[in-house]
Amino acid sequence: MKGIKILYLVRHAKSSWEYDLPDFKRPLKQRGHNDAILISNHLKSVILKPDLILSSGAERAKITAQIFIKNLEFETVNFEIDNDIYDFSGASLLNVLKSCDNSIDKLLIFGHNYALTNIANSLGSIAIDNITTSGFVEIHFDENRWKNIKKGETKKILFPKDLK
Repeated sequence: MKGIKILYLVRHAKSSWEYDLPDFKRPLKQRGHNDAILISNHLKSVILKPDLILSSGAERAKITAQIFIKNLEFETVNFEIDNDIYDFSGASLLNVLKSCDNSIDKLLIFGHNYALTNIANSLGSIAIDNITTSGFVEIHFDENRWKNIKKGETKKILFPKDLK
């Protein structure tokens, strides 16, 4: 019997170029904070608590994840940093997904473009031009093993502009 695997993708919030920092260490802009709060507050009644949250180690992704975790009131959550998610093509991110433990049914990932858009388009059922900063995509797979996921059904796409 097949199970359902649910993948939530969130692109990090708008980052700041104000400081002379390496890309990995760039913080969020105020607009990024605001958009992450806006999206996560809207998702409170929609998103199921994930079994695992993975984030890129980049500062902007980690801060976005912290905002979501706080606003979604996930008091206790399995949260891990995985630097393979600091990926811009999607190849490393796909490897992360396919190597997830099968006991994880709901997976939330905080990452980067173009990896997230590539993953959403290759695994989801709706074409997306670009996952914007703080953008959210939910994809369901009729599958019980992450390594076997291929094409799923895109259930939700939410960008900050949809709520403004």
